[in-house]
Amino acid sequence: MIWLIAAVVVIAAAAGITWALTRSKNEIGTAAEPEVEAGEPTEEAEPPSATTVEAEAAEEPSEPEAPAIEKPEPTAGRLVRLRARLSRSNSVFGKGLLALLSSDKLDEEVWEEIEDTLLTADVGIQDATAIVENLRERVQVLGTRDPAELKRLLREELTAVLDPDMDRSINTTGAEGKPAPVLVVGVNGAGKTTTCGKIARVLVADGNKVVLGAADTFRAAAAEQLSSWGDRVGVPVVRRDEGADPASVAFEAVKEGDEQGADVVLVDTAGRLQNKAGLMDELGKVKRVIEKREPITETLLIIDATTGQNGLRQAEVFSQVTDVSGVVLTKLDGSAKGGIVIAVQRALGVPVKLVGLGEGPDDLAPFEVEGFVDALVDGTD
Repeated sequence: MIWLIAAVVVIAAAAGITWALTRSKNEIGTAAEPEVEAGEPTEEAEPPSATTVEAEAAEEPSEPEAPAIEKPEPTAGRLVRLRARLSRSNSVFGKGLLALLSSDKLDEEVWEEIEDTLLTADVGIQDATAIVENLRERVQVLGTRDPAELKRLLREELTAVLDPDMDRSINTTGAEGKPAPVLVVGVNGAGKTTTCGKIARVLVADGNKVVLGAADTFRAAAAEQLSSWGDRVGVPVVRRDEGADPASVAFEAVKEGDEQGADVVLVDTAGRLQNKAGLMDELGKVKRVIEKREPITETLLIIDATTGQNGLRQAEVFSQVTDVSGVVLTKLDGSAKGGIVIAVQRALGVPVKLVGLGEGPDDLAPFEVEGFVDALVDGTD
């Protein structure tokens, strides 16, 4: 009996050990990844969240956006729009003349003061004398002292001396359908390259297809500056490294314009007046090289209007080597005196075609004699 009980105890103990070992193995198997049998459906991975997608997109480098192409303002009526600036800067000129003309007694002393006022306004002695003589004769003949009548007489004399019959358009007609090369010259500091960029905007606004040539290779920032202006209106710029041959750049620009079917090739040139002989030789070379391919239709001289008579001397130097066909006066809205327009035309015998009346990209206006005179005279009201 005792033996039987002992056998039962041994059997029970063995069964307990076996059950414990089996349970332990099952727990270990449960902790591991269960294998997926063939044919059983699997769970799909969850799609990445919007935040994750945005984060990944932010890590990828984005391509730089092309600069937006600007549409320049129409050129028609720009001088009228900018008239207030012109009349503010030249109000003393008009007021002084009308005050003298309205004096109680127009004697010799008053007429001399009128002439001095004109000279102070940079009109130039020849034109100042002619204006005074004509005004004096007409006032005496008409016997008028009416302010409105005197203003009319002054307006007529200023208009006549500015010669409204001069052709002030920019010649954009090339030979036999070829692009018209336009040369831009002037001294550094007159705003030449900036004005060249603004002229491009004027031409684009008038419906012309333009190519720019950065032939001022002596000034490090000139080509970059011109490229910036070109990019804004979608105008290609032909440029080379600093120190490259300017004539070569100019030639390549005209060639590029021809290949692209451009209407105008606008070429910016160097303006190192401190080395006058070298500069003049270089400009002469640029002109000759361009004309081996196409005849130059226009040479525009940029003059800082605030330089007065000094600007006239600069103009005479440039006209000796290039056939200046038109003048662009910059900074006419500042301390410049309106008479410089008259003096420049008299000295060079060519018309003022464009005037700068502000820092804005479209503040370069085609010059209109009547609008200019009205700003001088009517701006005194």
